[in-house]
Amino acid sequence: MNKEKIVQLQMLEQNLQNIVMQKQNFQAQISEIDNALKEVKQTEDQVFKVIGSTMIATDKPKLEKELSSKKEILDLRIKSFEKQEKQLKEKFELLQAEVLKGMKK
Repeated sequence: MNKEKIVQLQMLEQNLQNIVMQKQNFQAQISEIDNALKEVKQTEDQVFKVIGSTMIATDKPKLEKELSSKKEILDLRIKSFEKQEKQLKEKFELLQAEVLKGMKK
């Protein structure tokens, strides 16, 4: 029974690591979007966006709206990951306590 719990602990830990990595990835994307929004707002010139390997001219308000929308979606995903992370940590800590308690016997 203890071996099963240890395997469960390892799986929970792996899931936690995956969630943390995905959350960090989204946070990095948000940082890039924030920088892009800052640059777009500061420029008076024509703005471009990259699609694949091509740069295409676009209007400033449309690009700002697209970037803001992407940022909102990423924020929601991060909140979802934070919720999952919290739940997994709680499960992990409970299971870890059970395993340690079982090892002391």
